[in-house]
Amino acid sequence: MTNASHTHPTNPAPSRAAWYQRPSGVAGAMATMILVFYILREHWYHIAGYWSYLLLLVCPLMHVFHRGHHGHGGHLRDPDNSGSDRG
Repeated sequence: MTNASHTHPTNPAPSRAAWYQRPSGVAGAMATMILVFYILREHWYHIAGYWSYLLLLVCPLMHVFHRGHHGHGGHLRDPDNSGSDRG
């Protein structure tokens, strides 16, 4: 066995806080909510006629941006069987 010198950092670099834990992130979220409220309030009659189209637009956007659902439809894979779906 060799006697190797291993050094460990005494103060690891602090991890970045999530956007909602930073004051600038909270301020940005509040400004966005105020802006959305103002736009909806001022343009409600223009937007109200398009709700059915907006709902149809949300469906594909949800599939694009919603990640992390593994095993849709009950097709869970067995990790010991190298990905085979057979039971």
